[in-house]
Amino acid sequence: MDESTSSAAYDYGLRTPVVRKPEKQPEQLQSQLLEDNCEYSDRFIPSRTASNLESGFSLLSENTRRPNSSASDAGRDENSAAYTQLLRSELLGIRSAPADKSEDTRIRSPESKNLFQFHPSVRGGTAHDAFSLSPVPFQSSDLFNTPRKAPRKIAKVPFKVLDAPQLQDDFYLNLVDWSSANVLSVGLSNCVYLWSACTSRVTKLCDLGPDDTVTSVSWTQRGAHLAVGTNKGETQIWDVAACKKLRTMAGHRGRVGTMAWNGFVLSTGSRDHNILHRDVRQAQPYMSRLTGHRQEVCGLKWSSDEQQLASGGNDNKLYIWSLRSTEPVLKFNDHQAAVKAIAWSPHQHGLLASGGGTADRCIRFWNTVNNTALSCIDTGSQVCNLVWSKNLNEIVSTHGYSLNQIILWKYPSMNKVTTLTGHTYRVLYLAISPDGQTVVTGAGDETLRFWNVFPGTKSRSGSGLSSAMLPLGRTIR
Repeated sequence: MDESTSSAAYDYGLRTPVVRKPEKQPEQLQSQLLEDNCEYSDRFIPSRTASNLESGFSLLSENTRRPNSSASDAGRDENSAAYTQLLRSELLGIRSAPADKSEDTRIRSPESKNLFQFHPSVRGGTAHDAFSLSPVPFQSSDLFNTPRKAPRKIAKVPFKVLDAPQLQDDFYLNLVDWSSANVLSVGLSNCVYLWSACTSRVTKLCDLGPDDTVTSVSWTQRGAHLAVGTNKGETQIWDVAACKKLRTMAGHRGRVGTMAWNGFVLSTGSRDHNILHRDVRQAQPYMSRLTGHRQEVCGLKWSSDEQQLASGGNDNKLYIWSLRSTEPVLKFNDHQAAVKAIAWSPHQHGLLASGGGTADRCIRFWNTVNNTALSCIDTGSQVCNLVWSKNLNEIVSTHGYSLNQIILWKYPSMNKVTTLTGHTYRVLYLAISPDGQTVVTGAGDETLRFWNVFPGTKSRSGSGLSSAMLPLGRTIR
């Protein structure tokens, strides 16, 4: 009997010999696997090449998705992005390179990649995976070590409080201003005090005497000179370094409650309903008079490009003036109460924000380029002041009756970022530091409170806001 016959078995039903082929030895099977250079699992896995990975799982890289899917992915938060990256890594085998390394520019086609992959534990795994209690393999653990953007934290309490005795509780006055030289000016009764944020030194700039009081203060852009408005209707210009009064300018028949600088031109608003433009280089007390308001002018602000002046009055009107005009070029009549709070956006040309008093309670936004009203939000309380952030597209508002709050808003959504409380009277005064990180608020409770609300590159310790003694011997808390 030959070799083929000896290895045959007979089927007695058919009487037909069935020849069995000799099985391969384990050594031959292992060599065959190495020759094929592929991996096999212990079960049959159907092909997933026809799976629609784009619409079903959103696990493919950005380069393999449809162009119109990027808009829907833009709103994912960081947790969702990390989870998606983990799924792509484990299910598709697509690993993203670290941020400090060059990205892999190869595009993996979904037609050549199965949805699920099984790797032998000996060849594809590591010793860490064998003893790990985490469902995430060791190779993918670096996804959770990616640094995240730290959440923004805003302290709910002021980091500094100054006592300001005799700070008037008058909605129509503007008694606090912060210069570009980091010096805070405060009008207290008939005196003006200067507080240096760098040295914490307090200087008494002037004393108007018992027959007059300070009604407004305003720094020049360079911070070397201070304008002081008085209850008698005078406007004084002071050299801060020399503590010397340079000149006194008349022209108003009522108190000067608001002022705004535009280079060498100082605009002053008064209870006599008028606005005066004064060129401090000229001998004349003023060069033009603007008439339009029918009650006291309580808010004045020049735009960032110094081309437009916004004025608000107790007649509920908001007017826009040009430097050469004597009549308002734009008129907004939507507010239902006095308009004191006015702020020009430093981020968008022609964007103006205004706030109304107790009967209005609204913050309104205007486009002065095309003379349109943009939006309005009811704050629920009297709007006393507005100031834009220099670094972010956010705006701070201070309020009076009846909540006495400081609110930080995100523009243009006008979602509240945070609400700060602490004052027991109306928050009538507001100023922002030259670095744009800190705002100071003043109220009829005779306190000045410093709030760190905006991010910055420098730490607070380097800003010079250290402890000091106050003008009348009171200490800073």
